[in-house]
Amino acid sequence: MEKLRTAVNKIAYTPKSQILSTLSPLHLSLIPLLFLSSSLYKVALSFRHTLHHIGFLRKHRLPVPVISVGNLTWGGNGKTPMVEFITNWLANDIGVLPLILTRLRILDLPLQGYGGADEAKMLQRHFDGKSVKIGVGANRSATAKSFFDRYGFIYPLEIACFKKQIPGVSDKIGVTILDDGMQHISMSRNLEIVMVNALSPWGNCQLLPFGPLREPLTSFSRAHAAIIHHADLVSDGSLSVIKSTILEANQFLPIFLSTMTPTHFFKPPNVSIILPLGAVSQKIVLCVSAIGSPNSLVQRIQKMGPLFVDRLDYSDHHQFQSKDIKVIKARLELLKNKFGSNPAIVVTEKDYDRDSEILGELEPFEVLVLCCKLKILGHNGCTEDEFKKLLIRCLS
Repeated sequence: MEKLRTAVNKIAYTPKSQILSTLSPLHLSLIPLLFLSSSLYKVALSFRHTLHHIGFLRKHRLPVPVISVGNLTWGGNGKTPMVEFITNWLANDIGVLPLILTRLRILDLPLQGYGGADEAKMLQRHFDGKSVKIGVGANRSATAKSFFDRYGFIYPLEIACFKKQIPGVSDKIGVTILDDGMQHISMSRNLEIVMVNALSPWGNCQLLPFGPLREPLTSFSRAHAAIIHHADLVSDGSLSVIKSTILEANQFLPIFLSTMTPTHFFKPPNVSIILPLGAVSQKIVLCVSAIGSPNSLVQRIQKMGPLFVDRLDYSDHHQFQSKDIKVIKARLELLKNKFGSNPAIVVTEKDYDRDSEILGELEPFEVLVLCCKLKILGHNGCTEDEFKKLLIRCLS
């Protein structure tokens, strides 16, 4: 299955003009099946949207404002870091108690799975001991109802009421945040935020599974804001092309830029063992990741001054197994023999939270988990303050 996903991913991100020169006979043999599946997916997607539009399928409306953070393609768009950014700001700066609704595992298509267990675990670890509520489940309306019944809710008619910390307000849910919510059209939302991966925005512009698009690019017309993620890792020319594509679908859409700022490493299994970013300086490093945008991890590690950086990439949400550990150890031994010293393994928090125990099988090699925080970059008046004003308008 891992090889099949890798093959599908390669096809999805190969430009039409390079299909014959880049893809192998195996890849080319898959294209007719993928094209047919993509066509069927398009029909089903259109039919579903039509049923909601005419009111045959009703939309659930929650008793508090709903902020949706989603994307149009699979993986690597920064949805969960953005959810965490918004949640921290609401809880710590505004005084609103957020409820995050996320999925545990849903299959979009047989060839391209969605596994959100790692992201849910990461959010739960980050907000452990805090007042933030996290609801995990496929039926998000039912999950939300169970939390409202348990903790109560308050609709923020005026944002000022939260700043005054009225007794009885702070322990009630004041806003709901949908993690990966754009395709969850059965729930009404007050704000639709669409994340875009600057490193690989649209691929071949085809729908799943022939391409990476979960919806056509015209769906930007439903959005209230677009965020181009990893914007610091691409050229200004590439950013201009991405912006032009977005504005073709929604010419009035505000476009923000964001990045992941590395903060520190920790050494599993003890997350409290904190190491500075200089821990990889002048070291041999093997980046191992099963995330949507592995290039972003490699580029950020390269900026930290290692002696050499190697990489092993797996498909997004891949569950590491014993056979993978053997492959990783074999690569580590090759690096050790080549450079004469033990290399360090760097993984992301998502990889750690997916299965923290299996990383222990990499001993005696050192494993470092890179921790990052999302940051909004100022650009053409679309600053972090302007983004927060957008959120406040949603609440009020």
